[in-house]
Amino acid sequence: MQTQQKLSFTSDYMEGAHPEILERLTETNLLKTTGYGLDEISEAARDKIREACEAPEADVYFLVGGTQANATMIDAMLRPYQGVMAAKTGHISGHEAGAIEAGGHKVLELPHHNGKLAAEDIKECIKRYQEDDNRDHTVMPGMVYISHPTEYGTLYSLSELKDISEICRAYDIPLYLDGARLAYALACPENDVTLPDLAKLCDAFYIGGTKCGALFGEAVVIPQHDRIPHLFTIIKQHGALLAKGRIAAIQFETLFTSDLYNRIGVTAIKAADRIRKALREKGYVSPISSPTNQIFVTLEDKKASELKEKAQLGFWEKPDDKHTVLRIVTSWATEDEDVDRLIDIL
Repeated sequence: MQTQQKLSFTSDYMEGAHPEILERLTETNLLKTTGYGLDEISEAARDKIREACEAPEADVYFLVGGTQANATMIDAMLRPYQGVMAAKTGHISGHEAGAIEAGGHKVLELPHHNGKLAAEDIKECIKRYQEDDNRDHTVMPGMVYISHPTEYGTLYSLSELKDISEICRAYDIPLYLDGARLAYALACPENDVTLPDLAKLCDAFYIGGTKCGALFGEAVVIPQHDRIPHLFTIIKQHGALLAKGRIAAIQFETLFTSDLYNRIGVTAIKAADRIRKALREKGYVSPISSPTNQIFVTLEDKKASELKEKAQLGFWEKPDDKHTVLRIVTSWATEDEDVDRLIDIL
């Protein structure tokens, strides 16, 4: 008899892969194909992503994970003397172990507004550099990094994204969007940003797979063909080029069949909404208002310890010496039974 496992709501990449992906991997397991993403399956996946993004000329590459995608793309789009603007709470700022700096580029942290960058702050950063008589001794702001959803689970509106894109194009700097949890944004009723919008407004972005139903992998999209010359070689230099490229690609070929990528996040959003409702009804305090699959709750330290004994939740921060903020994360595979158990514990 199987023992009931301790509940886990720590992240959205704890499970393996969506059953349809496992089925396709099994079906094609013994195929012999060209390596490095130059096979027919990889090209079919690219075509489906181009169609979904309404970007027929886009270059599409499949990389192993989010940190590799960010480090590779930021390095590829910047000159050696440039840095990347990001929210102080951005993933590249706090959760990638200095990967961007290790690649030779400074992360230029800007204020955040519920996890988001504001167009005016970006403009001010660029103008401050341009008007500085000592700018040759400093790091030039060379591109903008944002994520959708943000680290706080919040969403950019289409209007906000257009404002940021307009600033970037006015100053001729690239806009790069991290879509690690993009499926959960697309599934959220409050979201009004689509894949075609991203293709129109961003110079590059990636469609998250690792946290969105794939075993691993992210699909990097550059809407303008050859926007980054020799990117294949740059990916190789960063150790991010898969020899068995079709293994990553077939996962996205599956995710972009029958609208699966747009559907896969619905379970997570519904589960998160149930948990949010229960927290409100039980009088819990949420320091961050997130509409997606990340939920934040502030607890006295003793209560946080008691709760973590019964369910695995993620530590977020210590706002003071008496309280802890925990993060609850749902995923494409979250089961109603587990949500019921968590609500009972709460």
